[in-house]
Amino acid sequence: MSAIRPVDAASILLLDRSGSGIRVLMGRRSSRHVFMPNVYVFPGGRRDAEDRRIPVANPLNPHARERLALKTGTRCPDSRLRALGVAALRELYEEAGIAVGAPLIDSAGSALPFRPDLSRLRFLARAITPAGMVRRFDTRFFTLFADEADIDPAGAAASHELEDVRWVDIFDPAGIEMPDITVLILEELQKSLQEDKSLPFGRAAPLYHTQRGRFLRDLL
Repeated sequence: MSAIRPVDAASILLLDRSGSGIRVLMGRRSSRHVFMPNVYVFPGGRRDAEDRRIPVANPLNPHARERLALKTGTRCPDSRLRALGVAALRELYEEAGIAVGAPLIDSAGSALPFRPDLSRLRFLARAITPAGMVRRFDTRFFTLFADEADIDPAGAAASHELEDVRWVDIFDPAGIEMPDITVLILEELQKSLQEDKSLPFGRAAPLYHTQRGRFLRDLL
């Protein structure tokens, strides 16, 4: 039996800093999911083929794109990087009802009713599911400040993909059951915010992966 190859995926950590602390949007995966059911995660999912063809309002920040392009031995083509940003915002819309971008006057025949604005996305981390899992993903995690994208935090809504969508204090996620990788990514966010609350676009990003059975954290 051939090994399952990881597929491209994107996830987004939408941040609300309107109060005294900083909260991140999370939701509970449905019990119907084969991969990680009944746990809280950030909105996200696999990159679709259509994501390369969706028109955008603004491209990725050059510094974020340059960091995102780094890959062991090779570099990702721009169309793939763009599609990863689109996938993150598409999943945010599909799973939590939040649109980030320019509304379309006539969205008939369009995959989305808006043109995604990728310009405020920061690249936070990357994680590749270890071999042996029923699903394998090569996931890029992005961050986005809600106020920079004119998002009303009250507009987040649950969906058939993510139930019980809620805003979680990033430094006190008490009572929230999360997969191990989600915990690690949240810890990366905590450290990044403690170093610089603006989350610079070009900061180094960790890559979590396994090699010969060893779990590794490299920097991109």
